[in-house]
Amino acid sequence: MKIFSHTQPRKNILSYQPWYIQVDGQWQTLDIVKGREQGKTIVAQLKDINDREQARSMIGVDLFILKSQLPMLSKGEYYWEDLIGLKVVNQKNIILGSVDNLVDTGANTVLVINGEKEPLSSKDRKEHWVPFIEPYLISVNLDKGVIEVDWDEKF
Repeated sequence: MKIFSHTQPRKNILSYQPWYIQVDGQWQTLDIVKGREQGKTIVAQLKDINDREQARSMIGVDLFILKSQLPMLSKGEYYWEDLIGLKVVNQKNIILGSVDNLVDTGANTVLVINGEKEPLSSKDRKEHWVPFIEPYLISVNLDKGVIEVDWDEKF
């Protein structure tokens, strides 16, 4: 079956075994028999998935791994999952909001920050897109759950 991988590099998904899926609220294990890179996807043979109908039933299913399967990162490197939900403040100690998502633009990664509702304006929350690079990124403190950025709250 074809697998789309978000790992960097893409083929690294094959080194994380086993994979997990959620079916009807229950976690199931998927064991990889073999796999390889093919264009922008990964092709994998999974244990006990022996025909097209079984493979077809897995279309659109998200794969998961345990966080403990991931390699330790060097200082200053972060898994995106660890950044989501962190509070973001600027150098004036104004809370911009919290990290909702990250986007890879090709040139760099961008924090998507959902902020507070703007007074006397729209019902929507203010959204900030802050490049996750210097000089905009000042510090990340996972223990305190805070990212400090050099970003104007009006942007």
